Amino acid sequence: MYSIEPIGYIESPYKEKFAVPRQPRLVPAANSRVRLSGAANSPEALRGIEQFSHVWLLFLFDQNLEAGWKPTVRPPRLGGNERIGVFASRSTFRPNGIGMSAVEVKGVSKKGDQLYLELGSVDLVDGTPIVDIKPYIPYSDAINNAAGGYAEAEPETLLVEFSPDALAVLQSSKDKDMKQKVIEQVLAQDPRPAYKKNKPDTKEYAVNLFNLNVKFVANTNLITVTAIESF
Repeated sequence: MYSIEPIGYIESPYKEKFAVPRQPRLVPAANSRVRLSGAANSPEALRGIEQFSHVWLLFLFDQNLEAGWKPTVRPPRLGGNERIGVFASRSTFRPNGIGMSAVEVKGVSKKGDQLYLELGSVDLVDGTPIVDIKPYIPYSDAINNAAGGYAEAEPETLLVEFSPDALAVLQSSKDKDMKQKVIEQVLAQDPRPAYKKNKPDTKEYAVNLFNLNVKFVANTNLITVTAIESF
């Protein structure tokens, strides 16, 4: 019998699963960090990590563990209708709920006795348990001419516009320029269910980013941010 204890927790702008990028680095304006915990919260554990530009994060899909898993899933890249084997996907519903992401290292910071590994863009909900960190080794991990299957190309993006009311709220927010870029890059990925894409949709959606509730509507190729509320 094996048990795994988190060595830290992610701090990111994504306060819920909805609208989290489906892969890392799709929202380059959004930085994140790992808050180390327990015995891993030690300068010795991070010694030498800054010589690497990227690391692999191994983490738990903790919000999905109780839901279990099935042998087949429906990837969004296939329109949410075609089924494929779970091991031929990056579905969050997996036998052991383990995920991995390659992310940029920005440095190490400290506040009191608390250590942080500062990172670039991630695809993780705020509070996700991190179970391991490993250096990204270019000569081994980057494989030239690798085949990407149904996810060969980067996902298409939509244009994003803001209503005057939404922009007015952003103007009064701390780090307004950065937050606007993050909102744009998140919504450009079209976080709606895959079966909604390229179809008429009159529903207003909402996503929590930072301390903001961002409401938006979508049509074929345009996302409109209708309102932004602080919480």
